[in-house]
Amino acid sequence: MSHITVNEVPVALIDGLRAGKLAPFLGPEMLSLCSDQPVPATPLALATFLNSKTSVPGKIRNRLTAVAQFIENFKHRKTLVAAMDQAYAATPTPSPLHRWLAALPSPLIVDCWYDRTMRSVLGARTDWAEAQGLSQSEHFGTWIGWYTAQGDVSPDPIEATTVLYKPWGSASPVGNYLVSDTDYVEVLTEIDIQTPIPALVQERRAELGFVFLGCRFNDQLPRAFARQIMTRSKGPHYAVLADEPTRMEARFLEEQGITRIALPLADVAERLTAGAVLTA
Repeated sequence: MSHITVNEVPVALIDGLRAGKLAPFLGPEMLSLCSDQPVPATPLALATFLNSKTSVPGKIRNRLTAVAQFIENFKHRKTLVAAMDQAYAATPTPSPLHRWLAALPSPLIVDCWYDRTMRSVLGARTDWAEAQGLSQSEHFGTWIGWYTAQGDVSPDPIEATTVLYKPWGSASPVGNYLVSDTDYVEVLTEIDIQTPIPALVQERRAELGFVFLGCRFNDQLPRAFARQIMTRSKGPHYAVLADEPTRMEARFLEEQGITRIALPLADVAERLTAGAVLTA
């Protein structure tokens, strides 16, 4: 049995997002929709940026997590964090889709990249909070950092109308990053039993499906995080993926029951923000 592929934007997807029954799950390709891209927008671009700050052996220079690990091992964790802060110091101009998503009554928005674009566009609201994954190298024993809409640290989870969940961390408001091999090994060791995923996220996903926007699943890390964040969620699930999936992506879509929307992200963004209803 193969995964389901459609060439239009289903009514159920549009209605589900509008009603807060489907949660946006954002990846780095969301930045392709912004009018400017002042930050690294792909793992390779970020690896290249880090290479420009510290000389890394050629055999690993295209592998982001290995580049980050080399810098952490030979230049110190603080050097890696400083480079990441520099890489994501600028804020991209939010796209119309970012703004449209920020205005929805979503209980949960998942964002698996390091930029602060969604935080900047949510800033007009006061009824939201952010949860970020924390590196065990810097916060041993604490998996999640909570932040108010104003960027203040909260010692406790925040029962906000919308929770922006950044499982890999973010440049803002503090500069938390899961980026090195060690960072991910620590989390992946525990993620099967859900320890690194906030309890509030686990609670809310039980009534939600996910819409993957700007995500690819051709690497183990995004598949592992998406799989575990989706665990025990209600569904249905959709992924905007114009390119023909790789073998591993196709297997992932099938295993997780994700309907593929075979359209460019820019086209889907235009249809969503225009309120288009195209199929029954």
